[in-house]
Amino acid sequence: MYNTLGTQILTLTGLRFDANLGILDHEKTAPQPIQVDAELSLGTQPLLPHDDDINHVLDYRKVRQIIITECTAEHANLLETLIGKLAHRLMLLPGVLGVRVKIAKLEIFDDCEVAIRVETGQW
Repeated sequence: MYNTLGTQILTLTGLRFDANLGILDHEKTAPQPIQVDAELSLGTQPLLPHDDDINHVLDYRKVRQIIITECTAEHANLLETLIGKLAHRLMLLPGVLGVRVKIAKLEIFDDCEVAIRVETGQW
């Protein structure tokens, strides 16, 4: 006999696109590349979906599009503002109990990546 339940976490890693973000003059006039990593805790789930139907699970295509849309909807001065809005939006998805999200600005410094990570909800 094996366990029929497990903790499920949906993960998107390394999603890169341009966003309008920052307080510097050049950041206000042109988008810059960012990278988003997201983990969504779906809590205890059956190891096998009951009917193998995409409509009965959280579709990662929709999650990806929500991340892009939320991060490109309007200019944000602060990375903290953008990541807070994104974490809140992802928490609204059906079945999501917790969110871990990281947004990195990829071209701020030549010698390092700058990122903020937020964790909210239940893990």
